[in-house]
Amino acid sequence: MQLAVNIVVLAATYALIACGYVLIYRVSRVLNLAHGELMMVGAYLLVTVASASALPPLLAVGLAAALSLGVGVLVHLFLMRRLTGQPALAAVLTTIGLGILLRGLVVLLWSAEQQHPAQSLGLANPPITLFGGGRISTLSLALVLTTGAVYGGLFAFLRFSRWGIRMRAAGQNPLLAAQRGINLNGIYAVAWGLSTFTGSVAGILIALDSGLDTTMATIGLKAFPVALVGGLDSLLGSLLGALIVATAEVVLIQYVDPLLSDVVPFLILMAVLLARPWGLFGSREELDRV
Repeated sequence: MQLAVNIVVLAATYALIACGYVLIYRVSRVLNLAHGELMMVGAYLLVTVASASALPPLLAVGLAAALSLGVGVLVHLFLMRRLTGQPALAAVLTTIGLGILLRGLVVLLWSAEQQHPAQSLGLANPPITLFGGGRISTLSLALVLTTGAVYGGLFAFLRFSRWGIRMRAAGQNPLLAAQRGINLNGIYAVAWGLSTFTGSVAGILIALDSGLDTTMATIGLKAFPVALVGGLDSLLGSLLGALIVATAEVVLIQYVDPLLSDVVPFLILMAVLLARPWGLFGSREELDRV
């Protein structure tokens, strides 16, 4: 039972991070390789909010998540917007540079020491005993429930809301969408904001559960193969990819060697790409454009 709990928690973590990769790529066809660093910045914003105010924990988390959404919008407005219409490689390289810059800024602003925002907020994290003897921390359970809520919200937003339909249209045919009067820059800004928001929510919950330091960006990098395994333009695929990667990682850690945890996602990625290069639920035509 405990093995299943560990798989669910890790899968939820990867899925919540991976949906940010999917949102950006699905709308603008950009591989955001700074997603892990943006997630880390969102978690450090919680540290600032917790130390600078006496807000209740839920309000502090909400404020940090809202600030992270603003960070994502600003990244598009002041950086990625200038690359609209440029080759995809230029945008990808720009996100790599952005990630390196953010890592340096985090060390300068918050130092490289481990932070414990849960202690600053006075937030308890007692374990919960589940049916069958498995145990899960309160914040890990919150992460699992949050992942379900985020995916449900994203599916509803993209299917039924006006902005969601516009985002789908911009991703499928940006030229036709622009001719129909859709503001592509506004759509891309929303996509970057939502992507950074979802990633930061994951980073905040991870930081509250297990602490925070500059290695958090590595978790974001490990979630990148999850998005590729599931298909870069499929939210459903990112859920399945997260479950596959998490299951393999937890089982190999448990029965083979814990040191394999950092390489398992990439081993699975190579295996899937050899059999189905566009991912399990991805579109073959879209992959050809990368």
